[in-house]
Amino acid sequence: MNEIRTENVTPDRITRLEPDEIFVFGSNLAGHHGGGAARQAMEWGARWGQGSGLQGQTYAIPTMFEEADEIRPYVDEFIRFAREHPEKHFLVTEIGCGIAGFSPEEIAPLFREAAEMENVRLPRRFRQVLARSQEAKPS
Repeated sequence: MNEIRTENVTPDRITRLEPDEIFVFGSNLAGHHGGGAARQAMEWGARWGQGSGLQGQTYAIPTMFEEADEIRPYVDEFIRFAREHPEKHFLVTEIGCGIAGFSPEEIAPLFREAAEMENVRLPRRFRQVLARSQEAKPS
């Protein structure tokens, strides 16, 4: 099995941010950050009423949809943003895997492109899903 590089894994519990770190969390389009990681994001500048994009030291990705694929445009937008800001380090939480009800197997593939970016950390379970899918590909 491919080894998961721990320096590219989001810590299981984030209690503080360095000045160059951005907390990436799942939200709803209305920007009602009332629970889970979205509520925690309020500590670092998430704005009530803003459902996507950069907010203080946070970045919101809407996840409250019927299908995981509906999240894709917002993840793609995040990846573009992270590429344009290599000076920032993005700590992606398990977006969509809490209140939104998706599994890491549904969400992790959306982040495949981000997995190779040095300034993006992904949750361990996302990296594990991506590593398994890489192993399953024929050579």
